[in-house]
Amino acid sequence: MALLVLLQLSSIGSTEITRIKVWNQPNGTIEASSNKGKSWREVGRVLFPTNKTNSNGYTAARWVADGKVAATAVNAIHIKTATAPDGDGIIFSLLPREFLQPPSYYRSYLSSDTAIYTDIPAGEEIFGGGVAPFVGNSIKLAYPDGTMVDIPKGYQPHLYEKFYIIVEKPQEYPRSLVIENVRGGEVTISYYNGRSEVIARVVRPVSGIGRFEGSRYASVGRIRANHAGVLDVSTSTLGRIGGFQIVPAYHGQKFGGPQWLVVGPVSSEAGSLEGTAPLFKAFIRPDYLPDDLLNDAGWMDRLLERFLVEVKLAGSDKWQSMPIREYDDYYLTGQIPPWSAKTLQNVVAFRFLFPLVNN
Repeated sequence: MALLVLLQLSSIGSTEITRIKVWNQPNGTIEASSNKGKSWREVGRVLFPTNKTNSNGYTAARWVADGKVAATAVNAIHIKTATAPDGDGIIFSLLPREFLQPPSYYRSYLSSDTAIYTDIPAGEEIFGGGVAPFVGNSIKLAYPDGTMVDIPKGYQPHLYEKFYIIVEKPQEYPRSLVIENVRGGEVTISYYNGRSEVIARVVRPVSGIGRFEGSRYASVGRIRANHAGVLDVSTSTLGRIGGFQIVPAYHGQKFGGPQWLVVGPVSSEAGSLEGTAPLFKAFIRPDYLPDDLLNDAGWMDRLLERFLVEVKLAGSDKWQSMPIREYDDYYLTGQIPPWSAKTLQNVVAFRFLFPLVNN
């Protein structure tokens, strides 16, 4: 049954909700279309293009097919073009404007000459502001007649060329996903028709937070990043650092700290979870803007379009907002303070609320 559920999630039909067009040249436009290219809205510009790929990509990209979005985050989009001899992904990246001068202690998979630097702020537009892609979305090129084709294996970005990211989401979209934060706890996905399925189990619960730098660009209780081996949740306010990560068991063997919640398959027949829907492919993306509550006619729809992570605390049956758990600047370097290892230990469950309205 568990294997059948994962196969069904992997093969579910999808619908295009946005396409992103990137003109890889200095001052090239970055545009988004919600009607399959009939009309476009400019969302940013290219500051510095690239014509190279990074052969030192990160391990989890091995679980993403070539020519697909390998990671989607408030602070980067990674695109996999090929697989290296060691199995890791060969990638190039799109980066927000903040990374023209990243902090000296910033640790991430970016290479200064294999990234397209944009003027789009972190957490906005394609970086989590309503038009971000999902892991596994396709990258396309277009012929002069408008015909679109997948980028070839081993693709190298070319200067003055346009490429497209086709943002698709599953046709049957969940209402929520609940993770019981206890060893052996169930990971349950629920749909609007009342159907629920247990899709994974908790191998090791989370009790603390880590210094995941990208969390400074995502607000508390929001998705910071998703790739084939990580689902990253921010517990910090904008401008501060703090969060935890959900990782699949095989990939998670290297992560032994209290800031990682490790999940595994329901049974041995189900196979590993790396690069599989819904946790690590196709279903979840960063999606939040701090001005969503501005008082205009569209504020309610905007809130319903966003992901939100809630918690249930020990001794309570009610879901509530994610508590703020963050580091001040003093703790951004050096030894992690002891309190951070236990700051989430009273959380007995997490609930991911999926958007109600299509973007």
